[in-house]
Amino acid sequence: MRTFLRRAAQAPPRFCVFRWDLDKTYLKTEFDRVRDLVRTAFEKATDKVAAPGVATLIRSLRRVAEEQGREVRVFFLTASPPQIGRAIREKLALDGIVHDGIVFKDQLQNLLRGRFANLREQVGFKLTELLASRGSLPEEAVEFLFGDDWESDPLAYSLYADIVSGRVEAAEVEEVLRLLGVDPELRSRVLDSMRTLPRRDAVRRIFIHLERRTPPANLRSFGSRLVPTFNYFQTAVCLRCEGVMDDRGVAEVGRALVAEAGYDGRRLANSLADLLRRGHVSRRDARRLARSLVREGLFRRGELPEYLAGRWAALREPSFWKGWFRAAAPPPALPPIDYRSLAAELRAAR
Repeated sequence: MRTFLRRAAQAPPRFCVFRWDLDKTYLKTEFDRVRDLVRTAFEKATDKVAAPGVATLIRSLRRVAEEQGREVRVFFLTASPPQIGRAIREKLALDGIVHDGIVFKDQLQNLLRGRFANLREQVGFKLTELLASRGSLPEEAVEFLFGDDWESDPLAYSLYADIVSGRVEAAEVEEVLRLLGVDPELRSRVLDSMRTLPRRDAVRRIFIHLERRTPPANLRSFGSRLVPTFNYFQTAVCLRCEGVMDDRGVAEVGRALVAEAGYDGRRLANSLADLLRRGHVSRRDARRLARSLVREGLFRRGELPEYLAGRWAALREPSFWKGWFRAAAPPPALPPIDYRSLAAELRAAR
């Protein structure tokens, strides 16, 4: 009876694509100064450091998909040059990451052709590569995108998602790319892709790792599809709510943060509560997951806020009873994103 009355859980997609940025998202790369860039170019695989929990998260996503009999693809897209590709691939192998492709940015060609503006411009590069890759996937493929707050990932990923879904027109895309100073050749490639690509609401979530500790409110303009996270435990929790992760995977990512970044139970519990406060997980999901993670030994019940740990606290809330007897409301429509203003802000900040 209880199962019958409960809302239907989010069904996991049959074909999942996980797209990852590399620098600042997967790797703890430093490129603020010229000497950082030079050092990065000569680093060996064993010298490179992954962000805490990220390797465990990617391995868990593939494991869960395979256990559930779903198709899964993991791609990396990076503005790093292909000359460091060998060290990158060796690092991923050391971390046990099985991937289906890496795209590098050919900075040497930009230098040889005198296209110096393209060296630092990333939106045009990422958009053309994302659209080209999308064209090779089955139409039913559902995507999850992972980037950081260091450069332009929120804008590039959101624009890509809205192009694929048909929410933006070609004229607006062309104007936004022109405002960003994207190379005319890349602009043409984007518009060509838009003419042939089947439209589908394919991007379910965009996760932005707050490497620069950007206040999450600064990214509110991108809507609820984009989820800013302070650590990969928070990312794992949100993916659990999307049905592409399991409780075991969330617990493993939490343990990785304990081992690799000195987290403790209270800090992980606070991370879960923060997602709830910002509205990225429902209270029902947060409570259920909290109970599971207490059983896993990730944190103690006493380390949780009362509204998550209290055994009977849920019964006092009207939303609890609504969830039992009412059908799930459809998700709110994504409001249009003002890409022209965001592009102007990004260009002014360079």
